[in-house]
Amino acid sequence: MTKTSKSPALSHVDARGRITMVDVGDKPATTREASAVGEIRMSAAAVRAIRAGAIKKGDPLQAARLAGIMAAKRTAELIPLCHPLALSHVDVRLTPRRWGYTVTATVRTTGPTGVEMEALTAVTVAALTIYDMVKAVDRAMEISGVCLTRKSGGRSGVYRRLLPNGR
Repeated sequence: MTKTSKSPALSHVDARGRITMVDVGDKPATTREASAVGEIRMSAAAVRAIRAGAIKKGDPLQAARLAGIMAAKRTAELIPLCHPLALSHVDVRLTPRRWGYTVTATVRTTGPTGVEMEALTAVTVAALTIYDMVKAVDRAMEISGVCLTRKSGGRSGVYRRLLPNGR
């Protein structure tokens, strides 16, 4: 009886268990889009300071939007096995809440691999930027709930996450 070798269960691990970058060279270029969401919760004093324009470092919301866009564009430099992608669109939105902000990012490209990591990175870095700019007012801020909410394009098609809290 001869053993047949199985393909690895994880796409970034070869048959010998070594980490490897997935070869996407033969995959067709399709339009791909992904959205992610997260939140940053803070004290009432921090919310008031942001909305009053009283943060000494400047406007944390504008800085967060720009940081999220820049982070999406540089995801391959941060996440070891991500492919560098030419992004055609990045949108970062900050929705005010009583307790802070919901951060949403949507990223689009036409290429052989998806942009889920870019959307997740944009959300996380935007929230971290708010934290950095507001920490003098509230060091207890909490970043949470970062998740992929939607993706489309590619072989696996459309994914949509239903969020229990209505985000």
